[in-house]
Order: sequence, then C-alpha cells, then structure tokens
Amino acid sequence: MPNLGKLVKQATRMQQQMEQVQAQLAVRTVESSSGGGAVKVTARCDGTVASIQINPQALNPDDVQLLEEMILTGVNQALNQARNIANTEMGKITAGMNLPGLM
Repeated sequence: MPNLGKLVKQATRMQQQMEQVQAQLAVRTVESSSGGGAVKVTARCDGTVASIQINPQALNPDDVQLLEEMILTGVNQALNQARNIANTEMGKITAGMNLPGLM
C-alpha cells in the first residue's frame, strides 16, 4: 500500500499546480474567424468568450440567418480551440501520476 503521506503531498502539489494553470488559462486567449473574416471571436482558455467582432459589411438585414451562423461557427471554433488548450495544459499536470480512483 502506498504511503498515505506521500499521496497527500502529491495531491496537494497537483492541486496547487492546477490552480496556477487555471489562472493562466483565464487570461490566455485564442481567436477564430468565420465567413472569410466577417466575424472574429476571441475566447479565453477558461471557456469564456472575450469578444466578438463583426465586420460592418457583413451586416445585411435581409440575411440575418447567415450572420447568426457565422457567429455561431466562430464561437464554437474558438471555444473548441480553448478547450483543447485547457485539456492539454491540465493533462501535463496529471501525466504520470498514479492516483487511485482517478483513472
């Protein structure tokens, strides 16, 4: 049976590292665009959207559905990129850890 004290120290260290990474992810951003650059989305790697920029030329009152689709596409792409980065960074912390019950 593994040393309980060693496991507690390892878990505490991992928790501290995770908190640091989460703080870094909250300010790290990714960008995505859709519609040939008509819509640009900036997302934080903590899963929040920081900004959406729409080229005024993309504003066509007769085709609101197209603009909505471009915004949705841009947001989904940006959040997917952010999620991938977050998963990679968090995976670095737990890589090689053999903590019972986690895997």
